[in-house]
Amino acid sequence: MAVPAVLEHDLAPRLEAPEDHELLLVRRGPRTGVQMIVAVHSTVLGPALGGCRMWRYERLDDAIADARRLSSAMTLKAAAARLPLGGGKSVIRLPDGFDAAGPGRELLLRDFAEALEMLGGLYITAEDVGSSAADMAFLSRWSRFVVGSPTGSGDPGDFTAAGVQAAMRACCAHRFGSSELAGRTVAIVGVGHVGAPLARRLAAAGASLVLSDVDHGRFALAEELGAEWLEPAQALRAEVDLLAPCALGGVLDDALVEQLGCGVVCGSANNQLARDELAERLAAREILYAPDFIVNSGGLINVSLELTGYDRELAAERVAGIEGVLDQVLLHAERASITPLAAAIELARERLAAAGV
Repeated sequence: MAVPAVLEHDLAPRLEAPEDHELLLVRRGPRTGVQMIVAVHSTVLGPALGGCRMWRYERLDDAIADARRLSSAMTLKAAAARLPLGGGKSVIRLPDGFDAAGPGRELLLRDFAEALEMLGGLYITAEDVGSSAADMAFLSRWSRFVVGSPTGSGDPGDFTAAGVQAAMRACCAHRFGSSELAGRTVAIVGVGHVGAPLARRLAAAGASLVLSDVDHGRFALAEELGAEWLEPAQALRAEVDLLAPCALGGVLDDALVEQLGCGVVCGSANNQLARDELAERLAAREILYAPDFIVNSGGLINVSLELTGYDRELAAERVAGIEGVLDQVLLHAERASITPLAAAIELARERLAAAGV
């Protein structure tokens, strides 16, 4: 498994306090010796909720930086979605040679469950890259602070995809004058847990698709949906109405921003911009960038309901509301002559300020 690139920025400029995490736990699992990081950025609005990422990092500092960056994003996501939650994230740093699919996985999860219990509910975990709903079910045997198991709200991928689709409707209304997705061309880069259900949803809505993934085994989905298949480098630069980055973050760097052939960027990946300043360059090119922490909040909205009594219909209704939230963000951006990213950050900051941050 490749080591993900560590972005040159974190979300510090968005919240103005790069070291202002309430808690950073770095623990070596007593059973496996594997390093585990829990970053709690804020509990001002409620307990910190965020996924557990199982990944290989070259250095411990890289894993810590990723956890901090992602936990800051969760603070923004929860605040903008008006959820009674704070921002947190966990990272399990898989060492070279560790078989995460083997018998050691249960020991790894036992170690992580102990870390969750140590925090006493300050942080609640869910699935993320490298972890699954089945892992959440196992964790819930050993910790009270877990959501997203099959007996709870389940895999949040389809709800995240539904939120991306709702966000795309808002983007199309502002960029093309109609919220309809029928007849629109969409490139989805990364057709995994979110990208695949998103592709099916868009195909059903009448969109024409370009699909791409580093895993060529997912070409079968393109055949199933009658979509064009391109390599990621080509798909990112395709002449389409909407580009949906749905894999790991940091893909929109200085070079790619100048080579984009889309009218809208609206995807589920976290931290899509390599630098926040690139939002200005996208605006200068008249490319509408939908802030990722608004677009991909459907999964968080879904699992958050487990804390108060899960209702699938209510979850679907609230996820559909992402269209209205993004519409307000885009309207404010237009009226204030600022980027949608700046407008979304203002929305999150206002809620945090109202809570006394």
